[in-house]
Amino acid sequence: MTTLFDLQAVNVQFGHVQALRGCTLRIHAGERLALVGSNGSGKSTLLRTLHGLVKPVSGHLQHDARVRQAMLFQRPYMLRASVLHNVALGLWLKGVAWKPAKAQALQALDRVGLADLAGRHAKALSGGQQQRVALARAWALKAQVLLLDEPTSSLDPAAKREVERLMADFADDGMTLIFSSHNLGQVKRLARRVLYLEQGRLMADLPTAAFFGGPLPPAAANFLKGELG
Repeated sequence: MTTLFDLQAVNVQFGHVQALRGCTLRIHAGERLALVGSNGSGKSTLLRTLHGLVKPVSGHLQHDARVRQAMLFQRPYMLRASVLHNVALGLWLKGVAWKPAKAQALQALDRVGLADLAGRHAKALSGGQQQRVALARAWALKAQVLLLDEPTSSLDPAAKREVERLMADFADDGMTLIFSSHNLGQVKRLARRVLYLEQGRLMADLPTAAFFGGPLPPAAANFLKGELG
């Protein structure tokens, strides 16, 4: 299996707060990986580190810079422009001429079921629709790795199901999926491997069935019982 990320004793610090502590793991192409843990456990920091938005203060992170990746946040950023232009701009910045960029953007919007809203102002969309626009941007750019930070936490059940369906579809097409979630049902549905973090430390790294079937470190077991997070 192709190794996409290789972390060896990675530490990340923000001032006096150590957000990741000695994190060591490998992530391979095609994985469906969920990050779980209570607030402040280091999930978002790990995602941002993998995406190059945060640099370790020590340790070693190796990844192939040629691999195309995209990151979706809990509240995706939308430009003050149409839905179509929000998707096309990313292609244009990558060197695609504007006319074909718009055509590819429309194709991407059709992929996520939003082609009929291409002319609408992006900021007027619902939260679930904005997440689907963000997924369309990733798909249009042919991302090979998709990192998502609590992508459905603020969505209603119908929008959550639609975003989950697209995540699963993209993964089925070969995209590597790495996401954080407090929704353990979502983790069961989408992940094949689960990482449990606590105070910046990676405490458990197991296949999904083994994670939910135990045995686990006490803090992870408590988290599953709803006593943490």
